[in-house]
Amino acid sequence: MSENTITTPAVADIPPAKPRKRKRIFMWFFLAVQAIFIAWLITGIASAAHGIPADAHAQALAYCKGNGWSPLFKSYQDCIVHYANGMRGAAEVGSTIGAGLVIGLWVATDVVLGIGRLIVVFARRKG
Repeated sequence: MSENTITTPAVADIPPAKPRKRKRIFMWFFLAVQAIFIAWLITGIASAAHGIPADAHAQALAYCKGNGWSPLFKSYQDCIVHYANGMRGAAEVGSTIGAGLVIGLWVATDVVLGIGRLIVVFARRKG
């Protein structure tokens, strides 16, 4: 017989494979999406807290100059005050609508991510 015989180790001699550490890619991606939406909502609300735009006074002066105020307001001063209040109200309504849209998009994104995660988990269990 030749001296170059190959011996195969017994099954008991092979150490068991270490379990693979699970990578939590979905969890970190999900948390990153949540952080992005929180930052978007906070910056949107913070920018809306500034109130009336910088050119609001110039717009009010342009609208109320001459006799443009006479059909709706009692005086020029009344026109300036009410026009500014109207712009402030419009800014508040716009901020509320914007925050609502961001929250709605946030919920829709979480639902899509959740359904995708469930599909992946159930597909892995079957296989």
